[in-house]
Amino acid sequence: MRFEDLALKEPILTAIAKAGYKEPSPIQEQAIPEILAGRDLIGCAQTGTGKTAAFALPILNSLEVNQKHVIRALILTPTRELAVQIFENFKMYGRYLKLRDCCVYGGAPMGAQKTALRQGCDILTATPGRLNDLMERGFIHLDDIEIFVLDEADCMLDMGFINDVRKIVAKMPEKHQTLMFSATMPKEIENLAKELLKDPADVRVAPQASPADTVEQYLIFTEKSNKKNVLADILHQNDVTKSLVFTRTKVGADRLVRKLKEYDIEALAIHG
Repeated sequence: MRFEDLALKEPILTAIAKAGYKEPSPIQEQAIPEILAGRDLIGCAQTGTGKTAAFALPILNSLEVNQKHVIRALILTPTRELAVQIFENFKMYGRYLKLRDCCVYGGAPMGAQKTALRQGCDILTATPGRLNDLMERGFIHLDDIEIFVLDEADCMLDMGFINDVRKIVAKMPEKHQTLMFSATMPKEIENLAKELLKDPADVRVAPQASPADTVEQYLIFTEKSNKKNVLADILHQNDVTKSLVFTRTKVGADRLVRKLKEYDIEALAIHG
């Protein structure tokens, strides 16, 4: 299948070609027709499958240019990094359309975000905390929402944002299209989908949380006091020359580096 077969507008096809893409990924091929048909959708897809374009392209295709530039599409995502990435995707694919995109997230001054909102916004990408904050201050209204995307729903759950999501949805008109994407489908997310979606299309393109074929996973039980020693033994026994180790805290990373150096293992801590 080609992008031309998906009934997308010519300006969007031109932007896709300029970005260097020729064929839709499986999630795009399956999700885009359902979204263009106006159906709610739940998509189970991992990072790197092209799921951002799977909802960005049909949203751009569906929204007519509105001189008022009120928010008609909302994409809710758990982190600042994801919000910026999605925002950039909308700008890339919508470069030949007269739609306005905005992005709001925490950890940054509100001033520039408020200015962008005042100038008009058709498509808003946001993190839950900053969105709720700006709504409470009267800078954002969701009365005209036509399409709502909940991205990385399982991460939203893990980060404790589900009640914020419900609060945000309560501010939208009853009639709107809802799209939910998640890498995994725990019971809580399935229940949320039943709560928010009406007769959704169900698109799943990969086994839930499946590792790459080249990855082997092990679970090793050990005493907390002995973890660093066990790690050093593993690195030595397997002649590991390059590895990436995650720790819970910056202090923990520094302590681990010192311990590994005691075993003559070159190590470096990277953290904020």
